[in-house]
Amino acid sequence: MDIPVSSALLDELVDVARTIAVESGEMIRAGRPDHVEVSGTKSSAQDVVTAMDLAVEAHLRARLAALRPDDAILGEEGGSSAGTSGITWVVDPIDGTVNYLYGLPSYSVSVAAVVGAPDPSTWTVVAACVHAPADGRTFVAALGRGATLDGAPIQVRVAPTLLDSLVGTGFGYRVERRVAQARVVAEVIPRVRDIRRIGSAALDLCTVASGGLDLYYERGLSPWDLAAGQLVATEAGAQVTGLRGLPPGTEMTVAGHPALHAELAALLADLRADSDD
Repeated sequence: MDIPVSSALLDELVDVARTIAVESGEMIRAGRPDHVEVSGTKSSAQDVVTAMDLAVEAHLRARLAALRPDDAILGEEGGSSAGTSGITWVVDPIDGTVNYLYGLPSYSVSVAAVVGAPDPSTWTVVAACVHAPADGRTFVAALGRGATLDGAPIQVRVAPTLLDSLVGTGFGYRVERRVAQARVVAEVIPRVRDIRRIGSAALDLCTVASGGLDLYYERGLSPWDLAAGQLVATEAGAQVTGLRGLPPGTEMTVAGHPALHAELAALLADLRADSDD
């Protein structure tokens, strides 16, 4: 595999990703009040932002400015800032904010370093860390080096058939998208073992990587939802794509063992899962 950064630089990027993700997780654990308030909304009134989202992203940006001052940053809450190194950090301070809001444990800090434009259709993700603050799990991946959970190598599992597969998914916040996604999931669930909705795309992808899900699909992922988890999943042996030969991204992301990925992707294409109609 042609790695677009040197071995020494890759070591550094992985260390930075892990360090700042775990730091941010400690900040979230220590700073969560008994009652979390909504600070704002995004795509709909149900798509919320908390003060902790904003504070953690500010921390991530400050740490990256100190550790890697020439790199660009793309974050969910703060948009993009330019760099000169050719490396962009794609960060999600709390992936799964609604879970955090309600005190549910399935949320994560997602940090990835990518080479090229921060666009899932063209980027190369080279280093990633997804950290789950509630239970301390830390997923790390480096391009060409595999993926780990708490330092131990992980590998995607394969179910015997699609019908034996546990499948993760997620839902958008706009009404018209939810209606379309409900139609799709109603068609998918009779064809699989069961459906899970974890509530954090980064953790969904990492759960595929570590064998807790067989497959995962979701429409509407933003770059910061996808970057780190995509590398963890692919380095654990998963195939991660969109539909109809497209790369993963906003239209659709499908992940799982290559033996079953194509079957789920074909089913989703037949169901027009990449459409809100």
